[in-house]
Amino acid sequence: MAYSQPPKKAGLPREVLKWLQSLDLSFFPKNVRRDLSNGYLVAEIFSWYFPRDFHMHSYDNGASLATKQSNWSQIERFFEKQNISLLKEVIDGTIHCKPGAAELLVQDIYTFLTNRRIQTIQRVEQDFTDKAYQDQLPMVARATASVAIKSNLSLSEVIAEPNIITNQRKVLAIIHRQIEQRKEERTQDPKRFNVKPTLGEQAVRLPPLAYQSDPNLQMNTSQAAC
Repeated sequence: MAYSQPPKKAGLPREVLKWLQSLDLSFFPKNVRRDLSNGYLVAEIFSWYFPRDFHMHSYDNGASLATKQSNWSQIERFFEKQNISLLKEVIDGTIHCKPGAAELLVQDIYTFLTNRRIQTIQRVEQDFTDKAYQDQLPMVARATASVAIKSNLSLSEVIAEPNIITNQRKVLAIIHRQIEQRKEERTQDPKRFNVKPTLGEQAVRLPPLAYQSDPNLQMNTSQAAC
């Protein structure tokens, strides 16, 4: 499923919120990122439409990684059985509480179950990072590289995928994004970073020697400018 205009990370469209309230769930997701991560509410939502496939006694409303993986493995088997196409990145992002992932997921579920199009489309970073939040902060308050790694690579994500090389690549991607952001900041505010102009930028730009020695070229240029 493609996301040309993904939803905003902070909140859900009004029609989706009204739909969730109409389902009479065991509890309302006040924090979508946290409350949908273990899959319990997702299973409960589908149980209203597919009661024969979802038996809530098979799901645990816990917070451990093992509980999340158990719940989501059952849900994903149902998705495969019903040919429901949801991006694996969105599901994994929801499990690990990535910014914007749970919002994308619940809006896709809304579209699939109700066959309605969402009227108010909201935007979010599709890479499920905190870049949008960091961009809103002043430069002095933005995260350092170490904080960025901690914020964008959760412990549950490392435990779920213990491969050292895979996690190293994730860390390097975060560091690379941090370096690019810092380069952009240095360009936007060179005084703050004490960026001095290079010799090339300080050099006086003179016209070519042939232009200086030939008055006809200077006259033609001035006439063309007029």
